[in-house]
Amino acid sequence: MIKTVEKKAEDKMEKTIEILKSDLSTLRAGRANPKMLDRVVADYYGTPTPISQMSSITAPEPRTILIQPWESKMISVIEKAILASDLGINPSNDGRVIRLVIPQLTEERRKELVKTSKKEGENTKVAIRNIRRAAIEELKAEEKTGAISEDDCKNGENIIQKLTDSKIKKIDEIVKAKEEEIMSI
Repeated sequence: MIKTVEKKAEDKMEKTIEILKSDLSTLRAGRANPKMLDRVVADYYGTPTPISQMSSITAPEPRTILIQPWESKMISVIEKAILASDLGINPSNDGRVIRLVIPQLTEERRKELVKTSKKEGENTKVAIRNIRRAAIEELKAEEKTGAISEDDCKNGENIIQKLTDSKIKKIDEIVKAKEEEIMSI
């Protein structure tokens, strides 16, 4: 019983950390990264669609993203979606492809991005702690019904706490690596 609770909690924690990694990868850190456009959605024949599903997105140079729509009439739609997004980048097109030139980050913008990444990390830690709380509550409920002993419940709580501590340490490492990436550019 303890193993299933632990496995369920660990799976949820891993998914939460994957979401953090995904969110941090979309932060514009002064270097061209096609993942920056993952959250940008354009109107594709009346359906909100991520632009990555209607075009080819590459980073041919360190500070340039190239978007090549599969349909040339989608260029203006994708441009509008990029302008409406929170990226703060002006697209330019030549009729066939859209170019995004990533500007150098100012010191102030770098600090804002570091704050944002720390905030994302804190939100993820809160989510991890909520998963821990739910797992411990599940163990205590099992103890009340007599499915596990009091000692097993305490051991399970210790296992869940160690798991939580290791995941929070991992979150700190991910956020620290993103901070270093932002500040080094």
